Amino acid sequence: MTGATQRAHGLLSEIRAARAGMDEARQLPADLADRFREEGLFRLCVPRAYGGEEVDPLTLVSTLEALAGADASAAWCVMIAATTGSLAAYLLPDEARTIFDDPNAVMTGAYAPTGRARVTAKGFEVSGRWKWNSAGRNSTWLCAGCVLESQAGDPASPPRTRLMIFPANEATFIDTWRTSGLRGTGSGDFEVDQLNVPQARSVSLVEDEPVCPGPLYAFPIFGLLAMGIAAVASGNALEALEEFRAVARSKRLPGGRTLAERGAMQVLFAEAYADVHSARAFFLQEIASAWSSANSDEPISTDQKARLRLSATHLVRTAALVCRRLQDAAGGGSVFLDDPLNRRSLDAQTMTAHIMIAPSTCELTGRALMGLPVSALEL
Repeated sequence: MTGATQRAHGLLSEIRAARAGMDEARQLPADLADRFREEGLFRLCVPRAYGGEEVDPLTLVSTLEALAGADASAAWCVMIAATTGSLAAYLLPDEARTIFDDPNAVMTGAYAPTGRARVTAKGFEVSGRWKWNSAGRNSTWLCAGCVLESQAGDPASPPRTRLMIFPANEATFIDTWRTSGLRGTGSGDFEVDQLNVPQARSVSLVEDEPVCPGPLYAFPIFGLLAMGIAAVASGNALEALEEFRAVARSKRLPGGRTLAERGAMQVLFAEAYADVHSARAFFLQEIASAWSSANSDEPISTDQKARLRLSATHLVRTAALVCRRLQDAAGGGSVFLDDPLNRRSLDAQTMTAHIMIAPSTCELTGRALMGLPVSALEL
């Protein structure tokens, strides 16, 4: 077990104790966020040169799986901050240090280019509103996707987009997060109006290359994000298997037998176990393949990128189906909001709404695997 994963295991009891309050408040508690900061979990993908962990992908996965076993919302917040922190590798060193020299720095945001950026003499004037800002209120910096205004509405060429990075206290947060699952992530909206952002604090995922060397930054950033989502889904589903096993062994049916002694439940559990573990094995196999290439002189191929995205999508969607089957099989007690399997199922289903692992990903990856042209950015 690596250092980051060990530190995550050391926090599991605190996370479990915070679960009910997290759901009620619909955001990550400040004291738990402080613990994640202290243990370096928000910086898992920040370059070492800027005080980050710069972990390998398998360490990222095992750390997020451990956290998700305690609570998926807490793990999701860590995942979003950790993967967003990889943007530091794209910034010039002075700008990256301006942000991450602060040991309390946490960056989250929204990649979707729903904002507008007008080019100015010193950078950009940014306005817009963005959804899905997980852990935004626990952050010190935000990134926000924007279309450059000179391109907006121009049918002659595709719009140019950039991520704008600015202090979180420059934004207004809007409480829109009332959901069935991942309730504790605080994934509401934020907005800014005519905010000045220096050119050096913006990143294009199309035009820019990482400034920091290192195999982690050879991974496609959307592949890294999809990988993080899959790790949270995996940890959530693995714990759902354990929770169902405990229920099945203790719940007695009329006649005295336990639920676990029913043949139908044994078949269901075996199939659920195989589904999660086989999807996870495919996922880990593709991470290992891409990581091997990232550590060599060979770039990660389009096929590898496609398989990585496909394996992440398959794991997330398989995990959601398994959690739902387990909740259904557990019986009437699992409909209550405080029931562990109900929580697992709702959290798992909410994860499937993320665009990085949406059903359209199978069309994209299938196209790539058949050798048809795809945009490198999409993978």
